[in-house]
Amino acid sequence: MTKTAHNFDSPQDYPRADWRVIIHREADGPLNMAVDEAIAEAVGEGSAPPTLRFYAWNPACLSLGYSQPAADVDFGRLAEHGWDIVRRLTGGRGILHVDELTYSVAAPEDDPRVAEGVVESYRRLSQGLLAGLDRLGAPVNSERADGEARKFKGAVCFEMPSDYELTVNGRKLIGSAQTRRRNRVVMQHGALPLFGDLGRICEALAFEGEAEREEARRRVLERAITLEEALGRLVPFSEVVQVLIEGFGEALNLDFIEQGLTEKEKSRAEDLRATTYAAEEWTFRH
Repeated sequence: MTKTAHNFDSPQDYPRADWRVIIHREADGPLNMAVDEAIAEAVGEGSAPPTLRFYAWNPACLSLGYSQPAADVDFGRLAEHGWDIVRRLTGGRGILHVDELTYSVAAPEDDPRVAEGVVESYRRLSQGLLAGLDRLGAPVNSERADGEARKFKGAVCFEMPSDYELTVNGRKLIGSAQTRRRNRVVMQHGALPLFGDLGRICEALAFEGEAEREEARRRVLERAITLEEALGRLVPFSEVVQVLIEGFGEALNLDFIEQGLTEKEKSRAEDLRATTYAAEEWTFRH
């Protein structure tokens, strides 16, 4: 497989820095989102260093973007499949988190790797993802979205790439979303499907009829791709984590120190899970 050539910023464009990396155990959707927010709060207040986190989901979970209508969901079908639901603190559209690796980045907004607005920080962080996946031989690209993507209003994140999201032959490989918090911290997270049926998400969404559901499923399968399909082989979660750590380090001039959550972050995450992400008032806010 031929690797794709990329024009990266020079790593020397960024000052050498130490970041924390967390490789987290599987967790349910509400806890995963609560941990991301707890980390962002700690980074923003200076009690934790900039952090790159990797995690997985158990049980499978449908996440909705911050402003996405809950009416997009067929809750009966969701329950039949035994899938969970959570609303993210970031924007975008629905993702079914299963058979995937999820990453998150939390850094102060004056860090040059995330400075100058959403689109530019997407571009810079995508260089870490690209450099990592290049190590696997994945023919990935990252570029500005076209006009069709900018007008996209569908319920499924993986139907259309946004600015600087990673694609393979025009098909979306990683779906990412970002928020900038009041404490002047940038938090971005994204889903990388490792294998499986990307059309499954349509089983949990509301459609007027089965013909519309099947058409949506066809579009997702046509426009999105798993890492296994991109490479022609299955790569274990742990191997993908390792190459992404190396890629972020290379592209963004970072050294990583593997650590866990602080006790304060753990406590805050449990509180956020109970009061926000597992609460119906949050899930059904739109």
